[in-house]
Amino acid sequence: MSKEIAKKEDSMQLRKGVFWPAFLVVGGSALLGILNNKMLTEVTMNTFMWSLRSFGWIYQIISIVALITVTIVTFSKLGNIRFGGPEAKPKFSFLTWFAMALTGGIATGVVTYGVNEPIIYFGNIYGEMAQTGVEPGTATAAIFAIARCFYNWTFIPYAMYSLCGLIVAYMYFNRKKPLSVTATLIPLFGEKVTTGIWANIIDTLSLLAIALGLASSLGAGLALVGSGIEVAYGINQGIIVWFLLAAIITATFTVSSLLGLDKGIRWLSDINSKVFYVLLILLFVLGPTLYIFRTSTAGMAYWLQNFWIWGLDPIDIGGEALVMWWTLYDWAIWIAYAPLMGIFLAIISYGRTIRQFMIINWILPSLFSVIWFGAFGATALKWQQEGTLDLVSTINESGAVAGLWTFLGNLPLGFIFIPIVMITLILSFSTAADSMTRTIASLCTLNISHDQEPPRWQKLLWGLSIGIIAFVMVAFAGGVQGVDGVKFLAAAGGTMVLFVFVLQVISAIKMFFIDKLVE
Repeated sequence: MSKEIAKKEDSMQLRKGVFWPAFLVVGGSALLGILNNKMLTEVTMNTFMWSLRSFGWIYQIISIVALITVTIVTFSKLGNIRFGGPEAKPKFSFLTWFAMALTGGIATGVVTYGVNEPIIYFGNIYGEMAQTGVEPGTATAAIFAIARCFYNWTFIPYAMYSLCGLIVAYMYFNRKKPLSVTATLIPLFGEKVTTGIWANIIDTLSLLAIALGLASSLGAGLALVGSGIEVAYGINQGIIVWFLLAAIITATFTVSSLLGLDKGIRWLSDINSKVFYVLLILLFVLGPTLYIFRTSTAGMAYWLQNFWIWGLDPIDIGGEALVMWWTLYDWAIWIAYAPLMGIFLAIISYGRTIRQFMIINWILPSLFSVIWFGAFGATALKWQQEGTLDLVSTINESGAVAGLWTFLGNLPLGFIFIPIVMITLILSFSTAADSMTRTIASLCTLNISHDQEPPRWQKLLWGLSIGIIAFVMVAFAGGVQGVDGVKFLAAAGGTMVLFVFVLQVISAIKMFFIDKLVE
């Protein structure tokens, strides 16, 4: 069997116009991070800030358009269309499919910010509440904090992922077009868009955005887990701790990716999702259950009441501290991930209807985030208001993600929760990186089908590259500055992909509402 696999891999041709530019930029970023990290951080931060100040209105409008589009597609007769045709049979069960979709895209985000983000809003730590008319530290501020998290982490961002996945799956399985980002633009520009320099440019930008985004997530994860080890076990962060963590995480997702979709990603996703479910159940049992339900319900009311104001605010209503550094930054990262995440979501959705696809990739992950932020965020806010913990001071003193470990330490059996959450963070990132490493390698391979594994050497190379750049950025810039550098670089990548995403949304509207459909 191994000889047959090797033979198949040898027959796959490298897509040089995508592989080499992307690989050189990723490698160059790592090198610049070693030689002059301060310059890299300043350039990328200025690019990032300029892009959001200039194009914030586009981010907001296109995100709302994406949400409306997926809503119409899901609940209209279009939802009955099956990927692969009426006779196509799905490969994965609903539970397995949902686990892969949820953990493949969630990464470390909800674990990191489930506690920290609501507390930051509540305490007005970076000036987020200055233009909202809400007094920090009040009961209304707690409801605002939960509502804003619901807005930033649920139906809109998952609509972005789902829309990209929908177009890729439909174009590939039903219209028999290539498995690529450029193929999603055929309804707008015709077949010519899939050949020549524009195809390489579009796919390279999409690849770069997610490769650098993964490096950013891993870098932030190294600093976060390292801080947990320091708080819980008194082991100071440093190059050795970061190197060991980077080695463990990179080895986990690279080996899983090498094992393939069925053995690696499927297995890792299953474990990761079960850890999520257990954590939520335990928190509902051990936490302030009634307060969680009441605050979450009030938060949903506040969220829906302010939906259009928040959704169409380019910065001017809520201010930069709230809108640019949270919502628009989040949109930039989600959009950076969306085109390639769409390819992964499409690959695992053969044989499913569009409505089933949207339930698994849009509705259920959004509801999961509502439950997660409701449980973790409300519990943290309750303790803060009662004086059980001063998480606002913790974050003020130790940084934006520091509240998580103090929060966990206050739980009954906190000494068990802390290592479990560390493992969850490692698994969360590994699962997302696993799925994306496979997708990146697929995009760098000519004429690959959805059920083929890309060459193992490519998955290994991209896995190691992402791990190396994350470690280099953290270790050679003293932690936070290095993470910021690659974080801003990832967000700047989101700006480049923004215009590709806008075209994808327009392409979807034309394809599903104007053109003749292929069932």
